[in-house]
Amino acid sequence: MFHGVPEGTGFEVIDKRFGSCLVGHVRVERLWTGCRWAEGPAWFPAGRYLVWSDIPNNRMMRYDETDGSVSVFRAGSHYSNGNSVDRQGRLVTCEHHGRRVSRTEHDGTITVLADRYNGKKLNSPNDLAVKSDGSIWFTDPSYGIDLDYEGERQPREQDGCHVYRIDPGTKVVSRVASDFERPNGIAFSPDEKHLYIADTGVTHRENGPKHIRRLDVGADGKSLSNSMIFATCTAGLFDGFRLDTDGRVWTSAGDGVHCYLPDGTLIGKVKIPELVANVAWGGTKLNRLFICGTTSLYSVYLAVNGVPQIRKL
Repeated sequence: MFHGVPEGTGFEVIDKRFGSCLVGHVRVERLWTGCRWAEGPAWFPAGRYLVWSDIPNNRMMRYDETDGSVSVFRAGSHYSNGNSVDRQGRLVTCEHHGRRVSRTEHDGTITVLADRYNGKKLNSPNDLAVKSDGSIWFTDPSYGIDLDYEGERQPREQDGCHVYRIDPGTKVVSRVASDFERPNGIAFSPDEKHLYIADTGVTHRENGPKHIRRLDVGADGKSLSNSMIFATCTAGLFDGFRLDTDGRVWTSAGDGVHCYLPDGTLIGKVKIPELVANVAWGGTKLNRLFICGTTSLYSVYLAVNGVPQIRKL
């Protein structure tokens, strides 16, 4: 366990409006270090703990806010990546090795929610978002089957890397977006009228996309339209991200966490001395941003509140 304010952390104010997001005396804390690639944080408010993935080590970790302890939540996690919490407070997970989206029930058993589309195996589900109607939206790039490091090298059965939706009633898996190169992080706006999706296609194609796109969610709550580039990364790549209640996007990047206004203006950064993969809101008031930075778990208290992962209709 490691507590303290590490070198290389801090805040970069690009636009004065970022100042209203900060608490003057607060600093970034490194809570723990010892991962190979930290990803997919998810906050469980009832227990006041955070679960996140350590993908190459094939395990999930658990941070307990009540005493600051860190332990192994699950060893042999099928190289889990993105995690979230559904409306019943259950853990929902993207698994590289299982090439599936799973749910951990309250009794500890695991239910497979999706592992195929049109009879063919998914690539390696990466990140997900749970909508207030109970539907689960997830991205499916091929990072978990490209190499043996974050999963297992396997042939791709799908015709590309796409975005999918699991219906809460029928459990049918439908493809909702098919024009991404490597869809990655995903999150809804506070009013769920927009869906944000990162595309990290530059990892596989020179001059490929390294941006977040914003799409309109149809009145049916199932369809997407009017895709537009919301922001292009200025340092490394965007990966996972979350929104606050005012619609700002807090996204991972190569030099920390970048904060964007709803109109796409970059207003500031939370500086982290490692590549950041993902973030999650936590704490009793959802004003604590947990940050997965390669080998370590960081956090910072802010003057804004995050959109809860457990949403109500």
